[in-house]
Amino acid sequence: MYLVTFPLSSTIFLLSSETTSNRAAGGLCSSTLERLKGFTCSSEPIAGRHDTRKEDEKTDGASNEEEGSGPAATKQVPTGARFAELSPPSDSNAASRRSKSVYTPLEQQVIQLKQQHKDALLAVECGYKYRFFGEDAEIAAKELNIFCHLDHNFMTCSIPTHRLFVHVRRLVSHGHKVGVVKQTETSAIKASGTNKNALFTRQLSALYTKSTLVGEDVNPVCRMGDVEDGACGDVVSDPPESFLLCISENWDKLKKQLTVGLVAVQPSTGDVLLDCFPDGPSRSEVEGRVLKINPVEILVPSDLSEQTHRLLQSITNVSAQADDRVRVEKRDSAQFEFTSAMNTVTEFYCHTQEKGSRSLSTVVSLESPVICCLGPLIQYLQEFNLERVLRSESSFRRLSCASEGMTLSAATLRNLEILNNQTDGGVKGSLLWVLDHTRTPFGRRLMRKWVSQPLTDPYISERQDAVQELLQSHSLTLNSVRSLLSHLPDLERGVCSIYHKKSSTQEFYLISGSLSRLGLELQALLPAIQSQISSALLRGLLLDTPDLLAPAHSFLKVLNEKAAKSGNKTELFSDLSGFPVLQERREQIQSVLNEIMNHRKEIRLTLKAPALDYTSVSGLEFLIEVKNSLSSTVPADWVKISSTKAVSRYHSPFLVERYKKLLQLREQLLLDCQREWTNFLDQFGEHYHTMKRAISHLATMDCLFSLAEVAKQGDYCRPEVCESQRRILITDGRHPAIDLLMGEHNQFVPNLTELQGDGRRTMIITGPNMGGKSSYIRQVALICVMAQMGSYIPASEARLGILDGIYTRMGASDNIYKGRSTFMEELTEASEIISCATERSLVILDELGRGTSTHDGIAIAYATLEYFIRDVKALTLFVTHYPPLCELERAYPEHVSNYHMAFLLNEPDVTDDADDVQPEFITFLYQLTEGAAGRSYGLNVARLADIPDSILHTAARKARELENLVNTRSKNPALMLLSAVWPHLSDF
Repeated sequence: MYLVTFPLSSTIFLLSSETTSNRAAGGLCSSTLERLKGFTCSSEPIAGRHDTRKEDEKTDGASNEEEGSGPAATKQVPTGARFAELSPPSDSNAASRRSKSVYTPLEQQVIQLKQQHKDALLAVECGYKYRFFGEDAEIAAKELNIFCHLDHNFMTCSIPTHRLFVHVRRLVSHGHKVGVVKQTETSAIKASGTNKNALFTRQLSALYTKSTLVGEDVNPVCRMGDVEDGACGDVVSDPPESFLLCISENWDKLKKQLTVGLVAVQPSTGDVLLDCFPDGPSRSEVEGRVLKINPVEILVPSDLSEQTHRLLQSITNVSAQADDRVRVEKRDSAQFEFTSAMNTVTEFYCHTQEKGSRSLSTVVSLESPVICCLGPLIQYLQEFNLERVLRSESSFRRLSCASEGMTLSAATLRNLEILNNQTDGGVKGSLLWVLDHTRTPFGRRLMRKWVSQPLTDPYISERQDAVQELLQSHSLTLNSVRSLLSHLPDLERGVCSIYHKKSSTQEFYLISGSLSRLGLELQALLPAIQSQISSALLRGLLLDTPDLLAPAHSFLKVLNEKAAKSGNKTELFSDLSGFPVLQERREQIQSVLNEIMNHRKEIRLTLKAPALDYTSVSGLEFLIEVKNSLSSTVPADWVKISSTKAVSRYHSPFLVERYKKLLQLREQLLLDCQREWTNFLDQFGEHYHTMKRAISHLATMDCLFSLAEVAKQGDYCRPEVCESQRRILITDGRHPAIDLLMGEHNQFVPNLTELQGDGRRTMIITGPNMGGKSSYIRQVALICVMAQMGSYIPASEARLGILDGIYTRMGASDNIYKGRSTFMEELTEASEIISCATERSLVILDELGRGTSTHDGIAIAYATLEYFIRDVKALTLFVTHYPPLCELERAYPEHVSNYHMAFLLNEPDVTDDADDVQPEFITFLYQLTEGAAGRSYGLNVARLADIPDSILHTAARKARELENLVNTRSKNPALMLLSAVWPHLSDF
């Protein structure tokens, strides 16, 4: 069967061999039939097809497809159209496969580039389009929702040049690595070279992944709020954090100990985090750090252990949305070996002479697992030209250090909803949501650090003093400072983009202009700051910042504002005295222009037209326009450029030669300007560390203003935090998130909390289901976190000792990715708490032991709680439905207290009918009260869940039978423990 398509019509004819023969017999002449057969499309490429496109491929003209809006369209393609078959055929099978000559020069160039970058989707610059080829085109078409079609040997799709940043960000957000391939030659310079008839040379100019979105191609200049206002609505915005995390593992066979090395870098901001720590089979330490860092990309060796692989798999699969998932990049495990990594590190740092760079001696003194991460990370970032941030001395920071902050484990971050809520994984409802009223993106990132790592040092009081002054002061100066922080671009990322020498002129002007304006306005406020502000922290930040921002003024003065905002690098520098190369090139251009303008005299004499002047049409300059009626006066050696019915346009031989020279000089000027621009960025980069410090000051101010905003809420107080004492005393404490979510009309019931390290340090909390036990223990922990951040807290009064960590075991859920049952997950978390908690820790255990049989559960819960009371001596909140655990108050009266969440019990009417037993009805009071609750009243929750009445009545009758059975057996001492268990069983 033949498929015949006529280009000028949408009609398609299907001609089978049978129908064609019949038609021919019926009157269709054989010559017509043969011509129709000539239109048929074979499923294999035609050997000479590239000849018909040779001219198009030579000029590298972009295809005519516009950016599509419909679904990606694909066609059935031969296997040669996919990059899996891109390599030139070997001699052994050359007879059965196409020869290399089948590929056009452009396709051969793409094949070579693809072989060098097999893991990246390549966007290849072709004129005014960027084109994808082969499998890259099919993937890009699907992700970008654009049209994909077969062009010669490969599937292809294209995007406009000016929309590159939009589409690259979309592809990267879905986890792809994208390479941008640009033409390295300009047409005018190429025309004067020896390869003027050859293909444009191209090379990879940039690579992008989720963590490496730094550069002119992917950074649209959008102010804060532009995305929200819809000005950049189709731009995939950067996540708040874009860390690239590298993990290495070292197993000590003798000690049977796993040591994990970790280096995290945020190329867009320059932050680098280091850590080295032992970990167990559960990988809880790795998990906690991953949750704090919140990376968008993770670098791991190919031989990563199964336990860590499962953990990362569980983290990457948390979100159902592809653009929210963490990208995992596996690298050759040889790069993670200590010898190889050390060689990479030594070579990288031994040639460093840049001011403020880290010395080789300080790097090689790091732990070997950290070196094993740093080496592969250097190699990876070198592919993106972003390795420079690893040289910075000031950007290195230890992630976990006892002197730097409170320990919050992965389970604690999840269970307390510190960073995200447990309902949908969003920020709303979390502690971060409560505290984050920042106005800048760099302030928002710092607030996340503060929330996930509260302080354990006297710096707490400095923050409290600053927040108190911001809260109580009526100074107009502070209001002015707060207003300065509004509507700022992301200065931290902008300065780092300049440091990488990847900034556009628009971005540079926006960033340097904002820094200069901030410096000048803060400088004007210095007298008022010195006289009106008493907080040492606020004074230090505000007085130091103007001097740090001073270098931005001089860089801004050099630039032409209009040219910078339009991206015109040829007119960018207003004063060329500092740019002799550009000055000389401009003089050369002006000299040629003068020659061309002087040539008009000869033209006017030749054509006898004293008033004649040059014209420009369709971008072609210096055209000599002559009416067709006077064409006889035109010299024979003039070159006709274009014509209409009325006129013709020419270039004289002199103009041809000079105009060609002018175009070459102009394109050379562009190259010179780009080179000078890169040098200019490099000069600004010398002030990177001071600028980064200034931005850090601004971020700290933003966070302090945010905490002051939180403190303005009703009934918030400044807690008294004392390092020397182990205690928690909170009067009228409330849950910060629930209190905010409920609003003014449904007041949260406040509660008193009193724990004393040397006295009653353990609270055993019982009570009915849904009585508010879990909310209560969470609020105590969250208040402690807020206090050690330097924040005010939701209470009327509080006196707190500094905690070294908060450890929680809450909820009941299995972990499929780690291969753990619900009970195994419980005990694993409990084991980690036992090994990590100290007497200066807060331990929260919610219903430990409920994942197994009642006897085993009670036994484990009893033994674990007793261990914390007697040996660990931590401040402990223990929620349970097991009444036997309340006996620990008798065993340890000095250290244990029983509490329950108060309620009102409405007993059902007692009837003689044994079949008509009604469950109790409970009214919750949500008030913490001394003493243990005898029962959990689970049937009340069943009623609230709309369990059918017939089932409730049966359950109530069975509960009474079990209670009577227990009362009968309670006289036997051997069954006393079992007797205490039955009330709990009756809840089921």
